[in-house]
Amino acid sequence: MLHQSLNSSGRGCGLRALMWTSIVALGLLSGCGDRAGKAASTEAAARKPIVTVSADQAVSPVPPWRAPAIAVSPDNAEDLRKRAEAALSAGKLYADADSAIPLFVALRGFAPNDRRIAAGLDRAIALLLIEGDAALKKIDDEPLSLRDAHQVAAVARAVAPEHRKVEAYLERVDRADQAQEADRLGEEDLNAGRIGEGAQAGQNGALARFREALELRPGDVRALQGIAAAESALIRRAEVAADRDDYAGAERWLAKAALVRPKLSTVSDAQGRIAEQRRARIGSLRDQGIAALPKLRGIDEARGLLATLLRIAPAGDPAAAELRERIELATHYGLFRPGQVFTDAMNFGGRGPAMVVIPHGAFRMGAPVGEADSSDAERPLRNIRFERGLAVSRYEITVGEFRRFMNSSKHRARATRRGYSTAYDERSGNLVRRGGVDWQSDYAGQPAADNLPVVHVSAKDAAAYVEWLSAITGQRYRLPSEAEYEYALRAGKQGRYPWGDGAPTNKIGNLTGSLDVSPSGRHWRNAFQGYGDGAWGPMPVGSYLPNAFGLHDMGGNVSEWVADCWHDNYRRAPRDGAAWFNPGCRTRVFRGGSWSSSPAQTRAAWRQGTSADTTNGRLGFRVVRDI
Repeated sequence: MLHQSLNSSGRGCGLRALMWTSIVALGLLSGCGDRAGKAASTEAAARKPIVTVSADQAVSPVPPWRAPAIAVSPDNAEDLRKRAEAALSAGKLYADADSAIPLFVALRGFAPNDRRIAAGLDRAIALLLIEGDAALKKIDDEPLSLRDAHQVAAVARAVAPEHRKVEAYLERVDRADQAQEADRLGEEDLNAGRIGEGAQAGQNGALARFREALELRPGDVRALQGIAAAESALIRRAEVAADRDDYAGAERWLAKAALVRPKLSTVSDAQGRIAEQRRARIGSLRDQGIAALPKLRGIDEARGLLATLLRIAPAGDPAAAELRERIELATHYGLFRPGQVFTDAMNFGGRGPAMVVIPHGAFRMGAPVGEADSSDAERPLRNIRFERGLAVSRYEITVGEFRRFMNSSKHRARATRRGYSTAYDERSGNLVRRGGVDWQSDYAGQPAADNLPVVHVSAKDAAAYVEWLSAITGQRYRLPSEAEYEYALRAGKQGRYPWGDGAPTNKIGNLTGSLDVSPSGRHWRNAFQGYGDGAWGPMPVGSYLPNAFGLHDMGGNVSEWVADCWHDNYRRAPRDGAAWFNPGCRTRVFRGGSWSSSPAQTRAAWRQGTSADTTNGRLGFRVVRDI
């Protein structure tokens, strides 16, 4: 029985449950039809439906088929049989009263035991089912062919509802209907964004619907297209997430998409595109961050870009490391790098002094209690931190550099105006006043070479030079503060001397050594024992190795003016390392040992005050520039 056969498959009356109106009207479907009044609702409730059938699809899309009324008598029976056979041969099955199935059905009613009539009707039903299966096969290309399949079902059900092959065909139509309904519901879910890639309470989701359609009807093109569309929707979600810089979210969506059609390369292609987008985005954020740094408040902008970059970049990404480093450098060094050597252009041509960018950092300024030869003027010890780097002239300012200043300005140096300075006298071995000596002279009062450090300059001469240098370069040059000078002098060391503790090594700088000899054969009475640097008097700048910051002659050659006024100690000194300057002060500070300084005066913490008008053959200066 058709009803029993379908019940054994777990689908109840399947297609027929959708078509009770036509079936009950005919009273042809035995089993299911006999219990039509209550079986439809009972079976529909009992079986677990794969899809939900909407109200507009609760009946067959075609009306019940009724065989045309054909009168059969002994006189016309044979003629009608021949007409039926001819219609069957012509493939004319059920369209009208001249078709094979209506004729055979009428003849069967007249002669139910006639084998020729039964055989003809069987052949007609077989051809009818072939036609129906052909219609089912065309559903993917011609959706309306499902209606043709239903028309065949209506005819077959009216003619032979319990025929085994008819039952099988009705089941195929039933499954095609359910597949179409699953496809429709899947498309609704897809359009509503219910893809069904994960657990969704109360919703099957589009993917479940389309997969159900494929179980009902393997190869269902509409379902395959729906699955591809669901995969594309997941990929699109990944792309939208990537556009919002949510690459973690993009990866999650791609992982879900990869489960839809794992054998295809669609998702891996999308992964490649998004990975490339991510690399480009990371590179763009790095470039934007670097470009922002020179702007006003550009560091804050760059930090915001770095935060985004760190959020989307893989751990250890070099672009993030580069931008972080550039922000760090910009924070502490502007557009420079520690250790960088540069010069500024002068507006009348030429370049300014060579400047070295020294690193930001911290140190303990002064001398601890108990340090040999130290004084209370070097205390109390204080911690100084420089949050920003500083550019310090690589060498002491030379005679040649000072000459350009004097030639292009109206400044008159103190020694020139006064007519004398203090120079070294070889005969007595002392520093003595000597007329006609000024910035153009060397330590002994003789004409100085351009590559020697300028001496015989006062603190006011040095201040005039940095004002001029600032004006012609457009940059802010100045004298270093005491704290800056000591920080640069120590260059990361915290010993008694700039190089550490103990006597200097061979030719570390132009210092007083017991092995040094003057032009007339003099030796120093108070000097570093066993040391000799081959010099007596200042040497051309850069004659000795630089310190760890790349600065030459910080602890020797000549002592140097700084910007501070003299104070007897560091109490109440600025905590940020700025110059401690009182307007109008007459006593200024100089730092660093010179070619004639005793070992005690070569200490890193040593400091001395003198009149701002002082000039002599062992006192010069160097400059710093803000960056």
